[in-house]
Amino acid sequence: MGSIAKEGFQQYLMQLQRHPLRTKAITAGVLSGLSDIVSQKLTGIQKLQLKRLLLKVLFGAAYLGPFGHFLHIILDKIFKGKRDSKTVAKKVLLEQLTVSPWNNLLFMIYYGLVVEGRPWIHVKTKVKKDYPTVQYTSWTFWPVVGWINHQYVPLQFRVILQSLVAFCWGIFLNLRARSLVLPKPK
Repeated sequence: MGSIAKEGFQQYLMQLQRHPLRTKAITAGVLSGLSDIVSQKLTGIQKLQLKRLLLKVLFGAAYLGPFGHFLHIILDKIFKGKRDSKTVAKKVLLEQLTVSPWNNLLFMIYYGLVVEGRPWIHVKTKVKKDYPTVQYTSWTFWPVVGWINHQYVPLQFRVILQSLVAFCWGIFLNLRARSLVLPKPK
């Protein structure tokens, strides 16, 4: 079994080398989907909601993976690939003051409007109520991930690490973004 996993990992690395954008997009989509499956189960949803799942996969593959891919390339160009502590701190600060608020806001709006199909007025109310808590929580969690990512992880693997950590963050966001609380099964 170990050789199958090793071979699969080697194939993945080869795809990442040859087709980095596509591989990161697919990885982000798959991990967004897995995160949603876990979220659905944690909230007591008995039958998997496939439309919701596909919309979450789409968000990961069409937005999160490509956005992360280009973001890290741009950050490395701006800061000339440096990894000293001062530069890493600047990258993390820039990321947390720009990208983090944007990604969290965009997710909450996408989730409300597209995934749940709620009217804008309800989504806006939900965002006003929950966004400050989501963003505050993000600022207590993601800077550590950003520091590790920028300090120790090679450029080609940064989106992958973020996608893996975002698997857990996505569960939190899913649980926060939900407008409807389902009763516990009896």
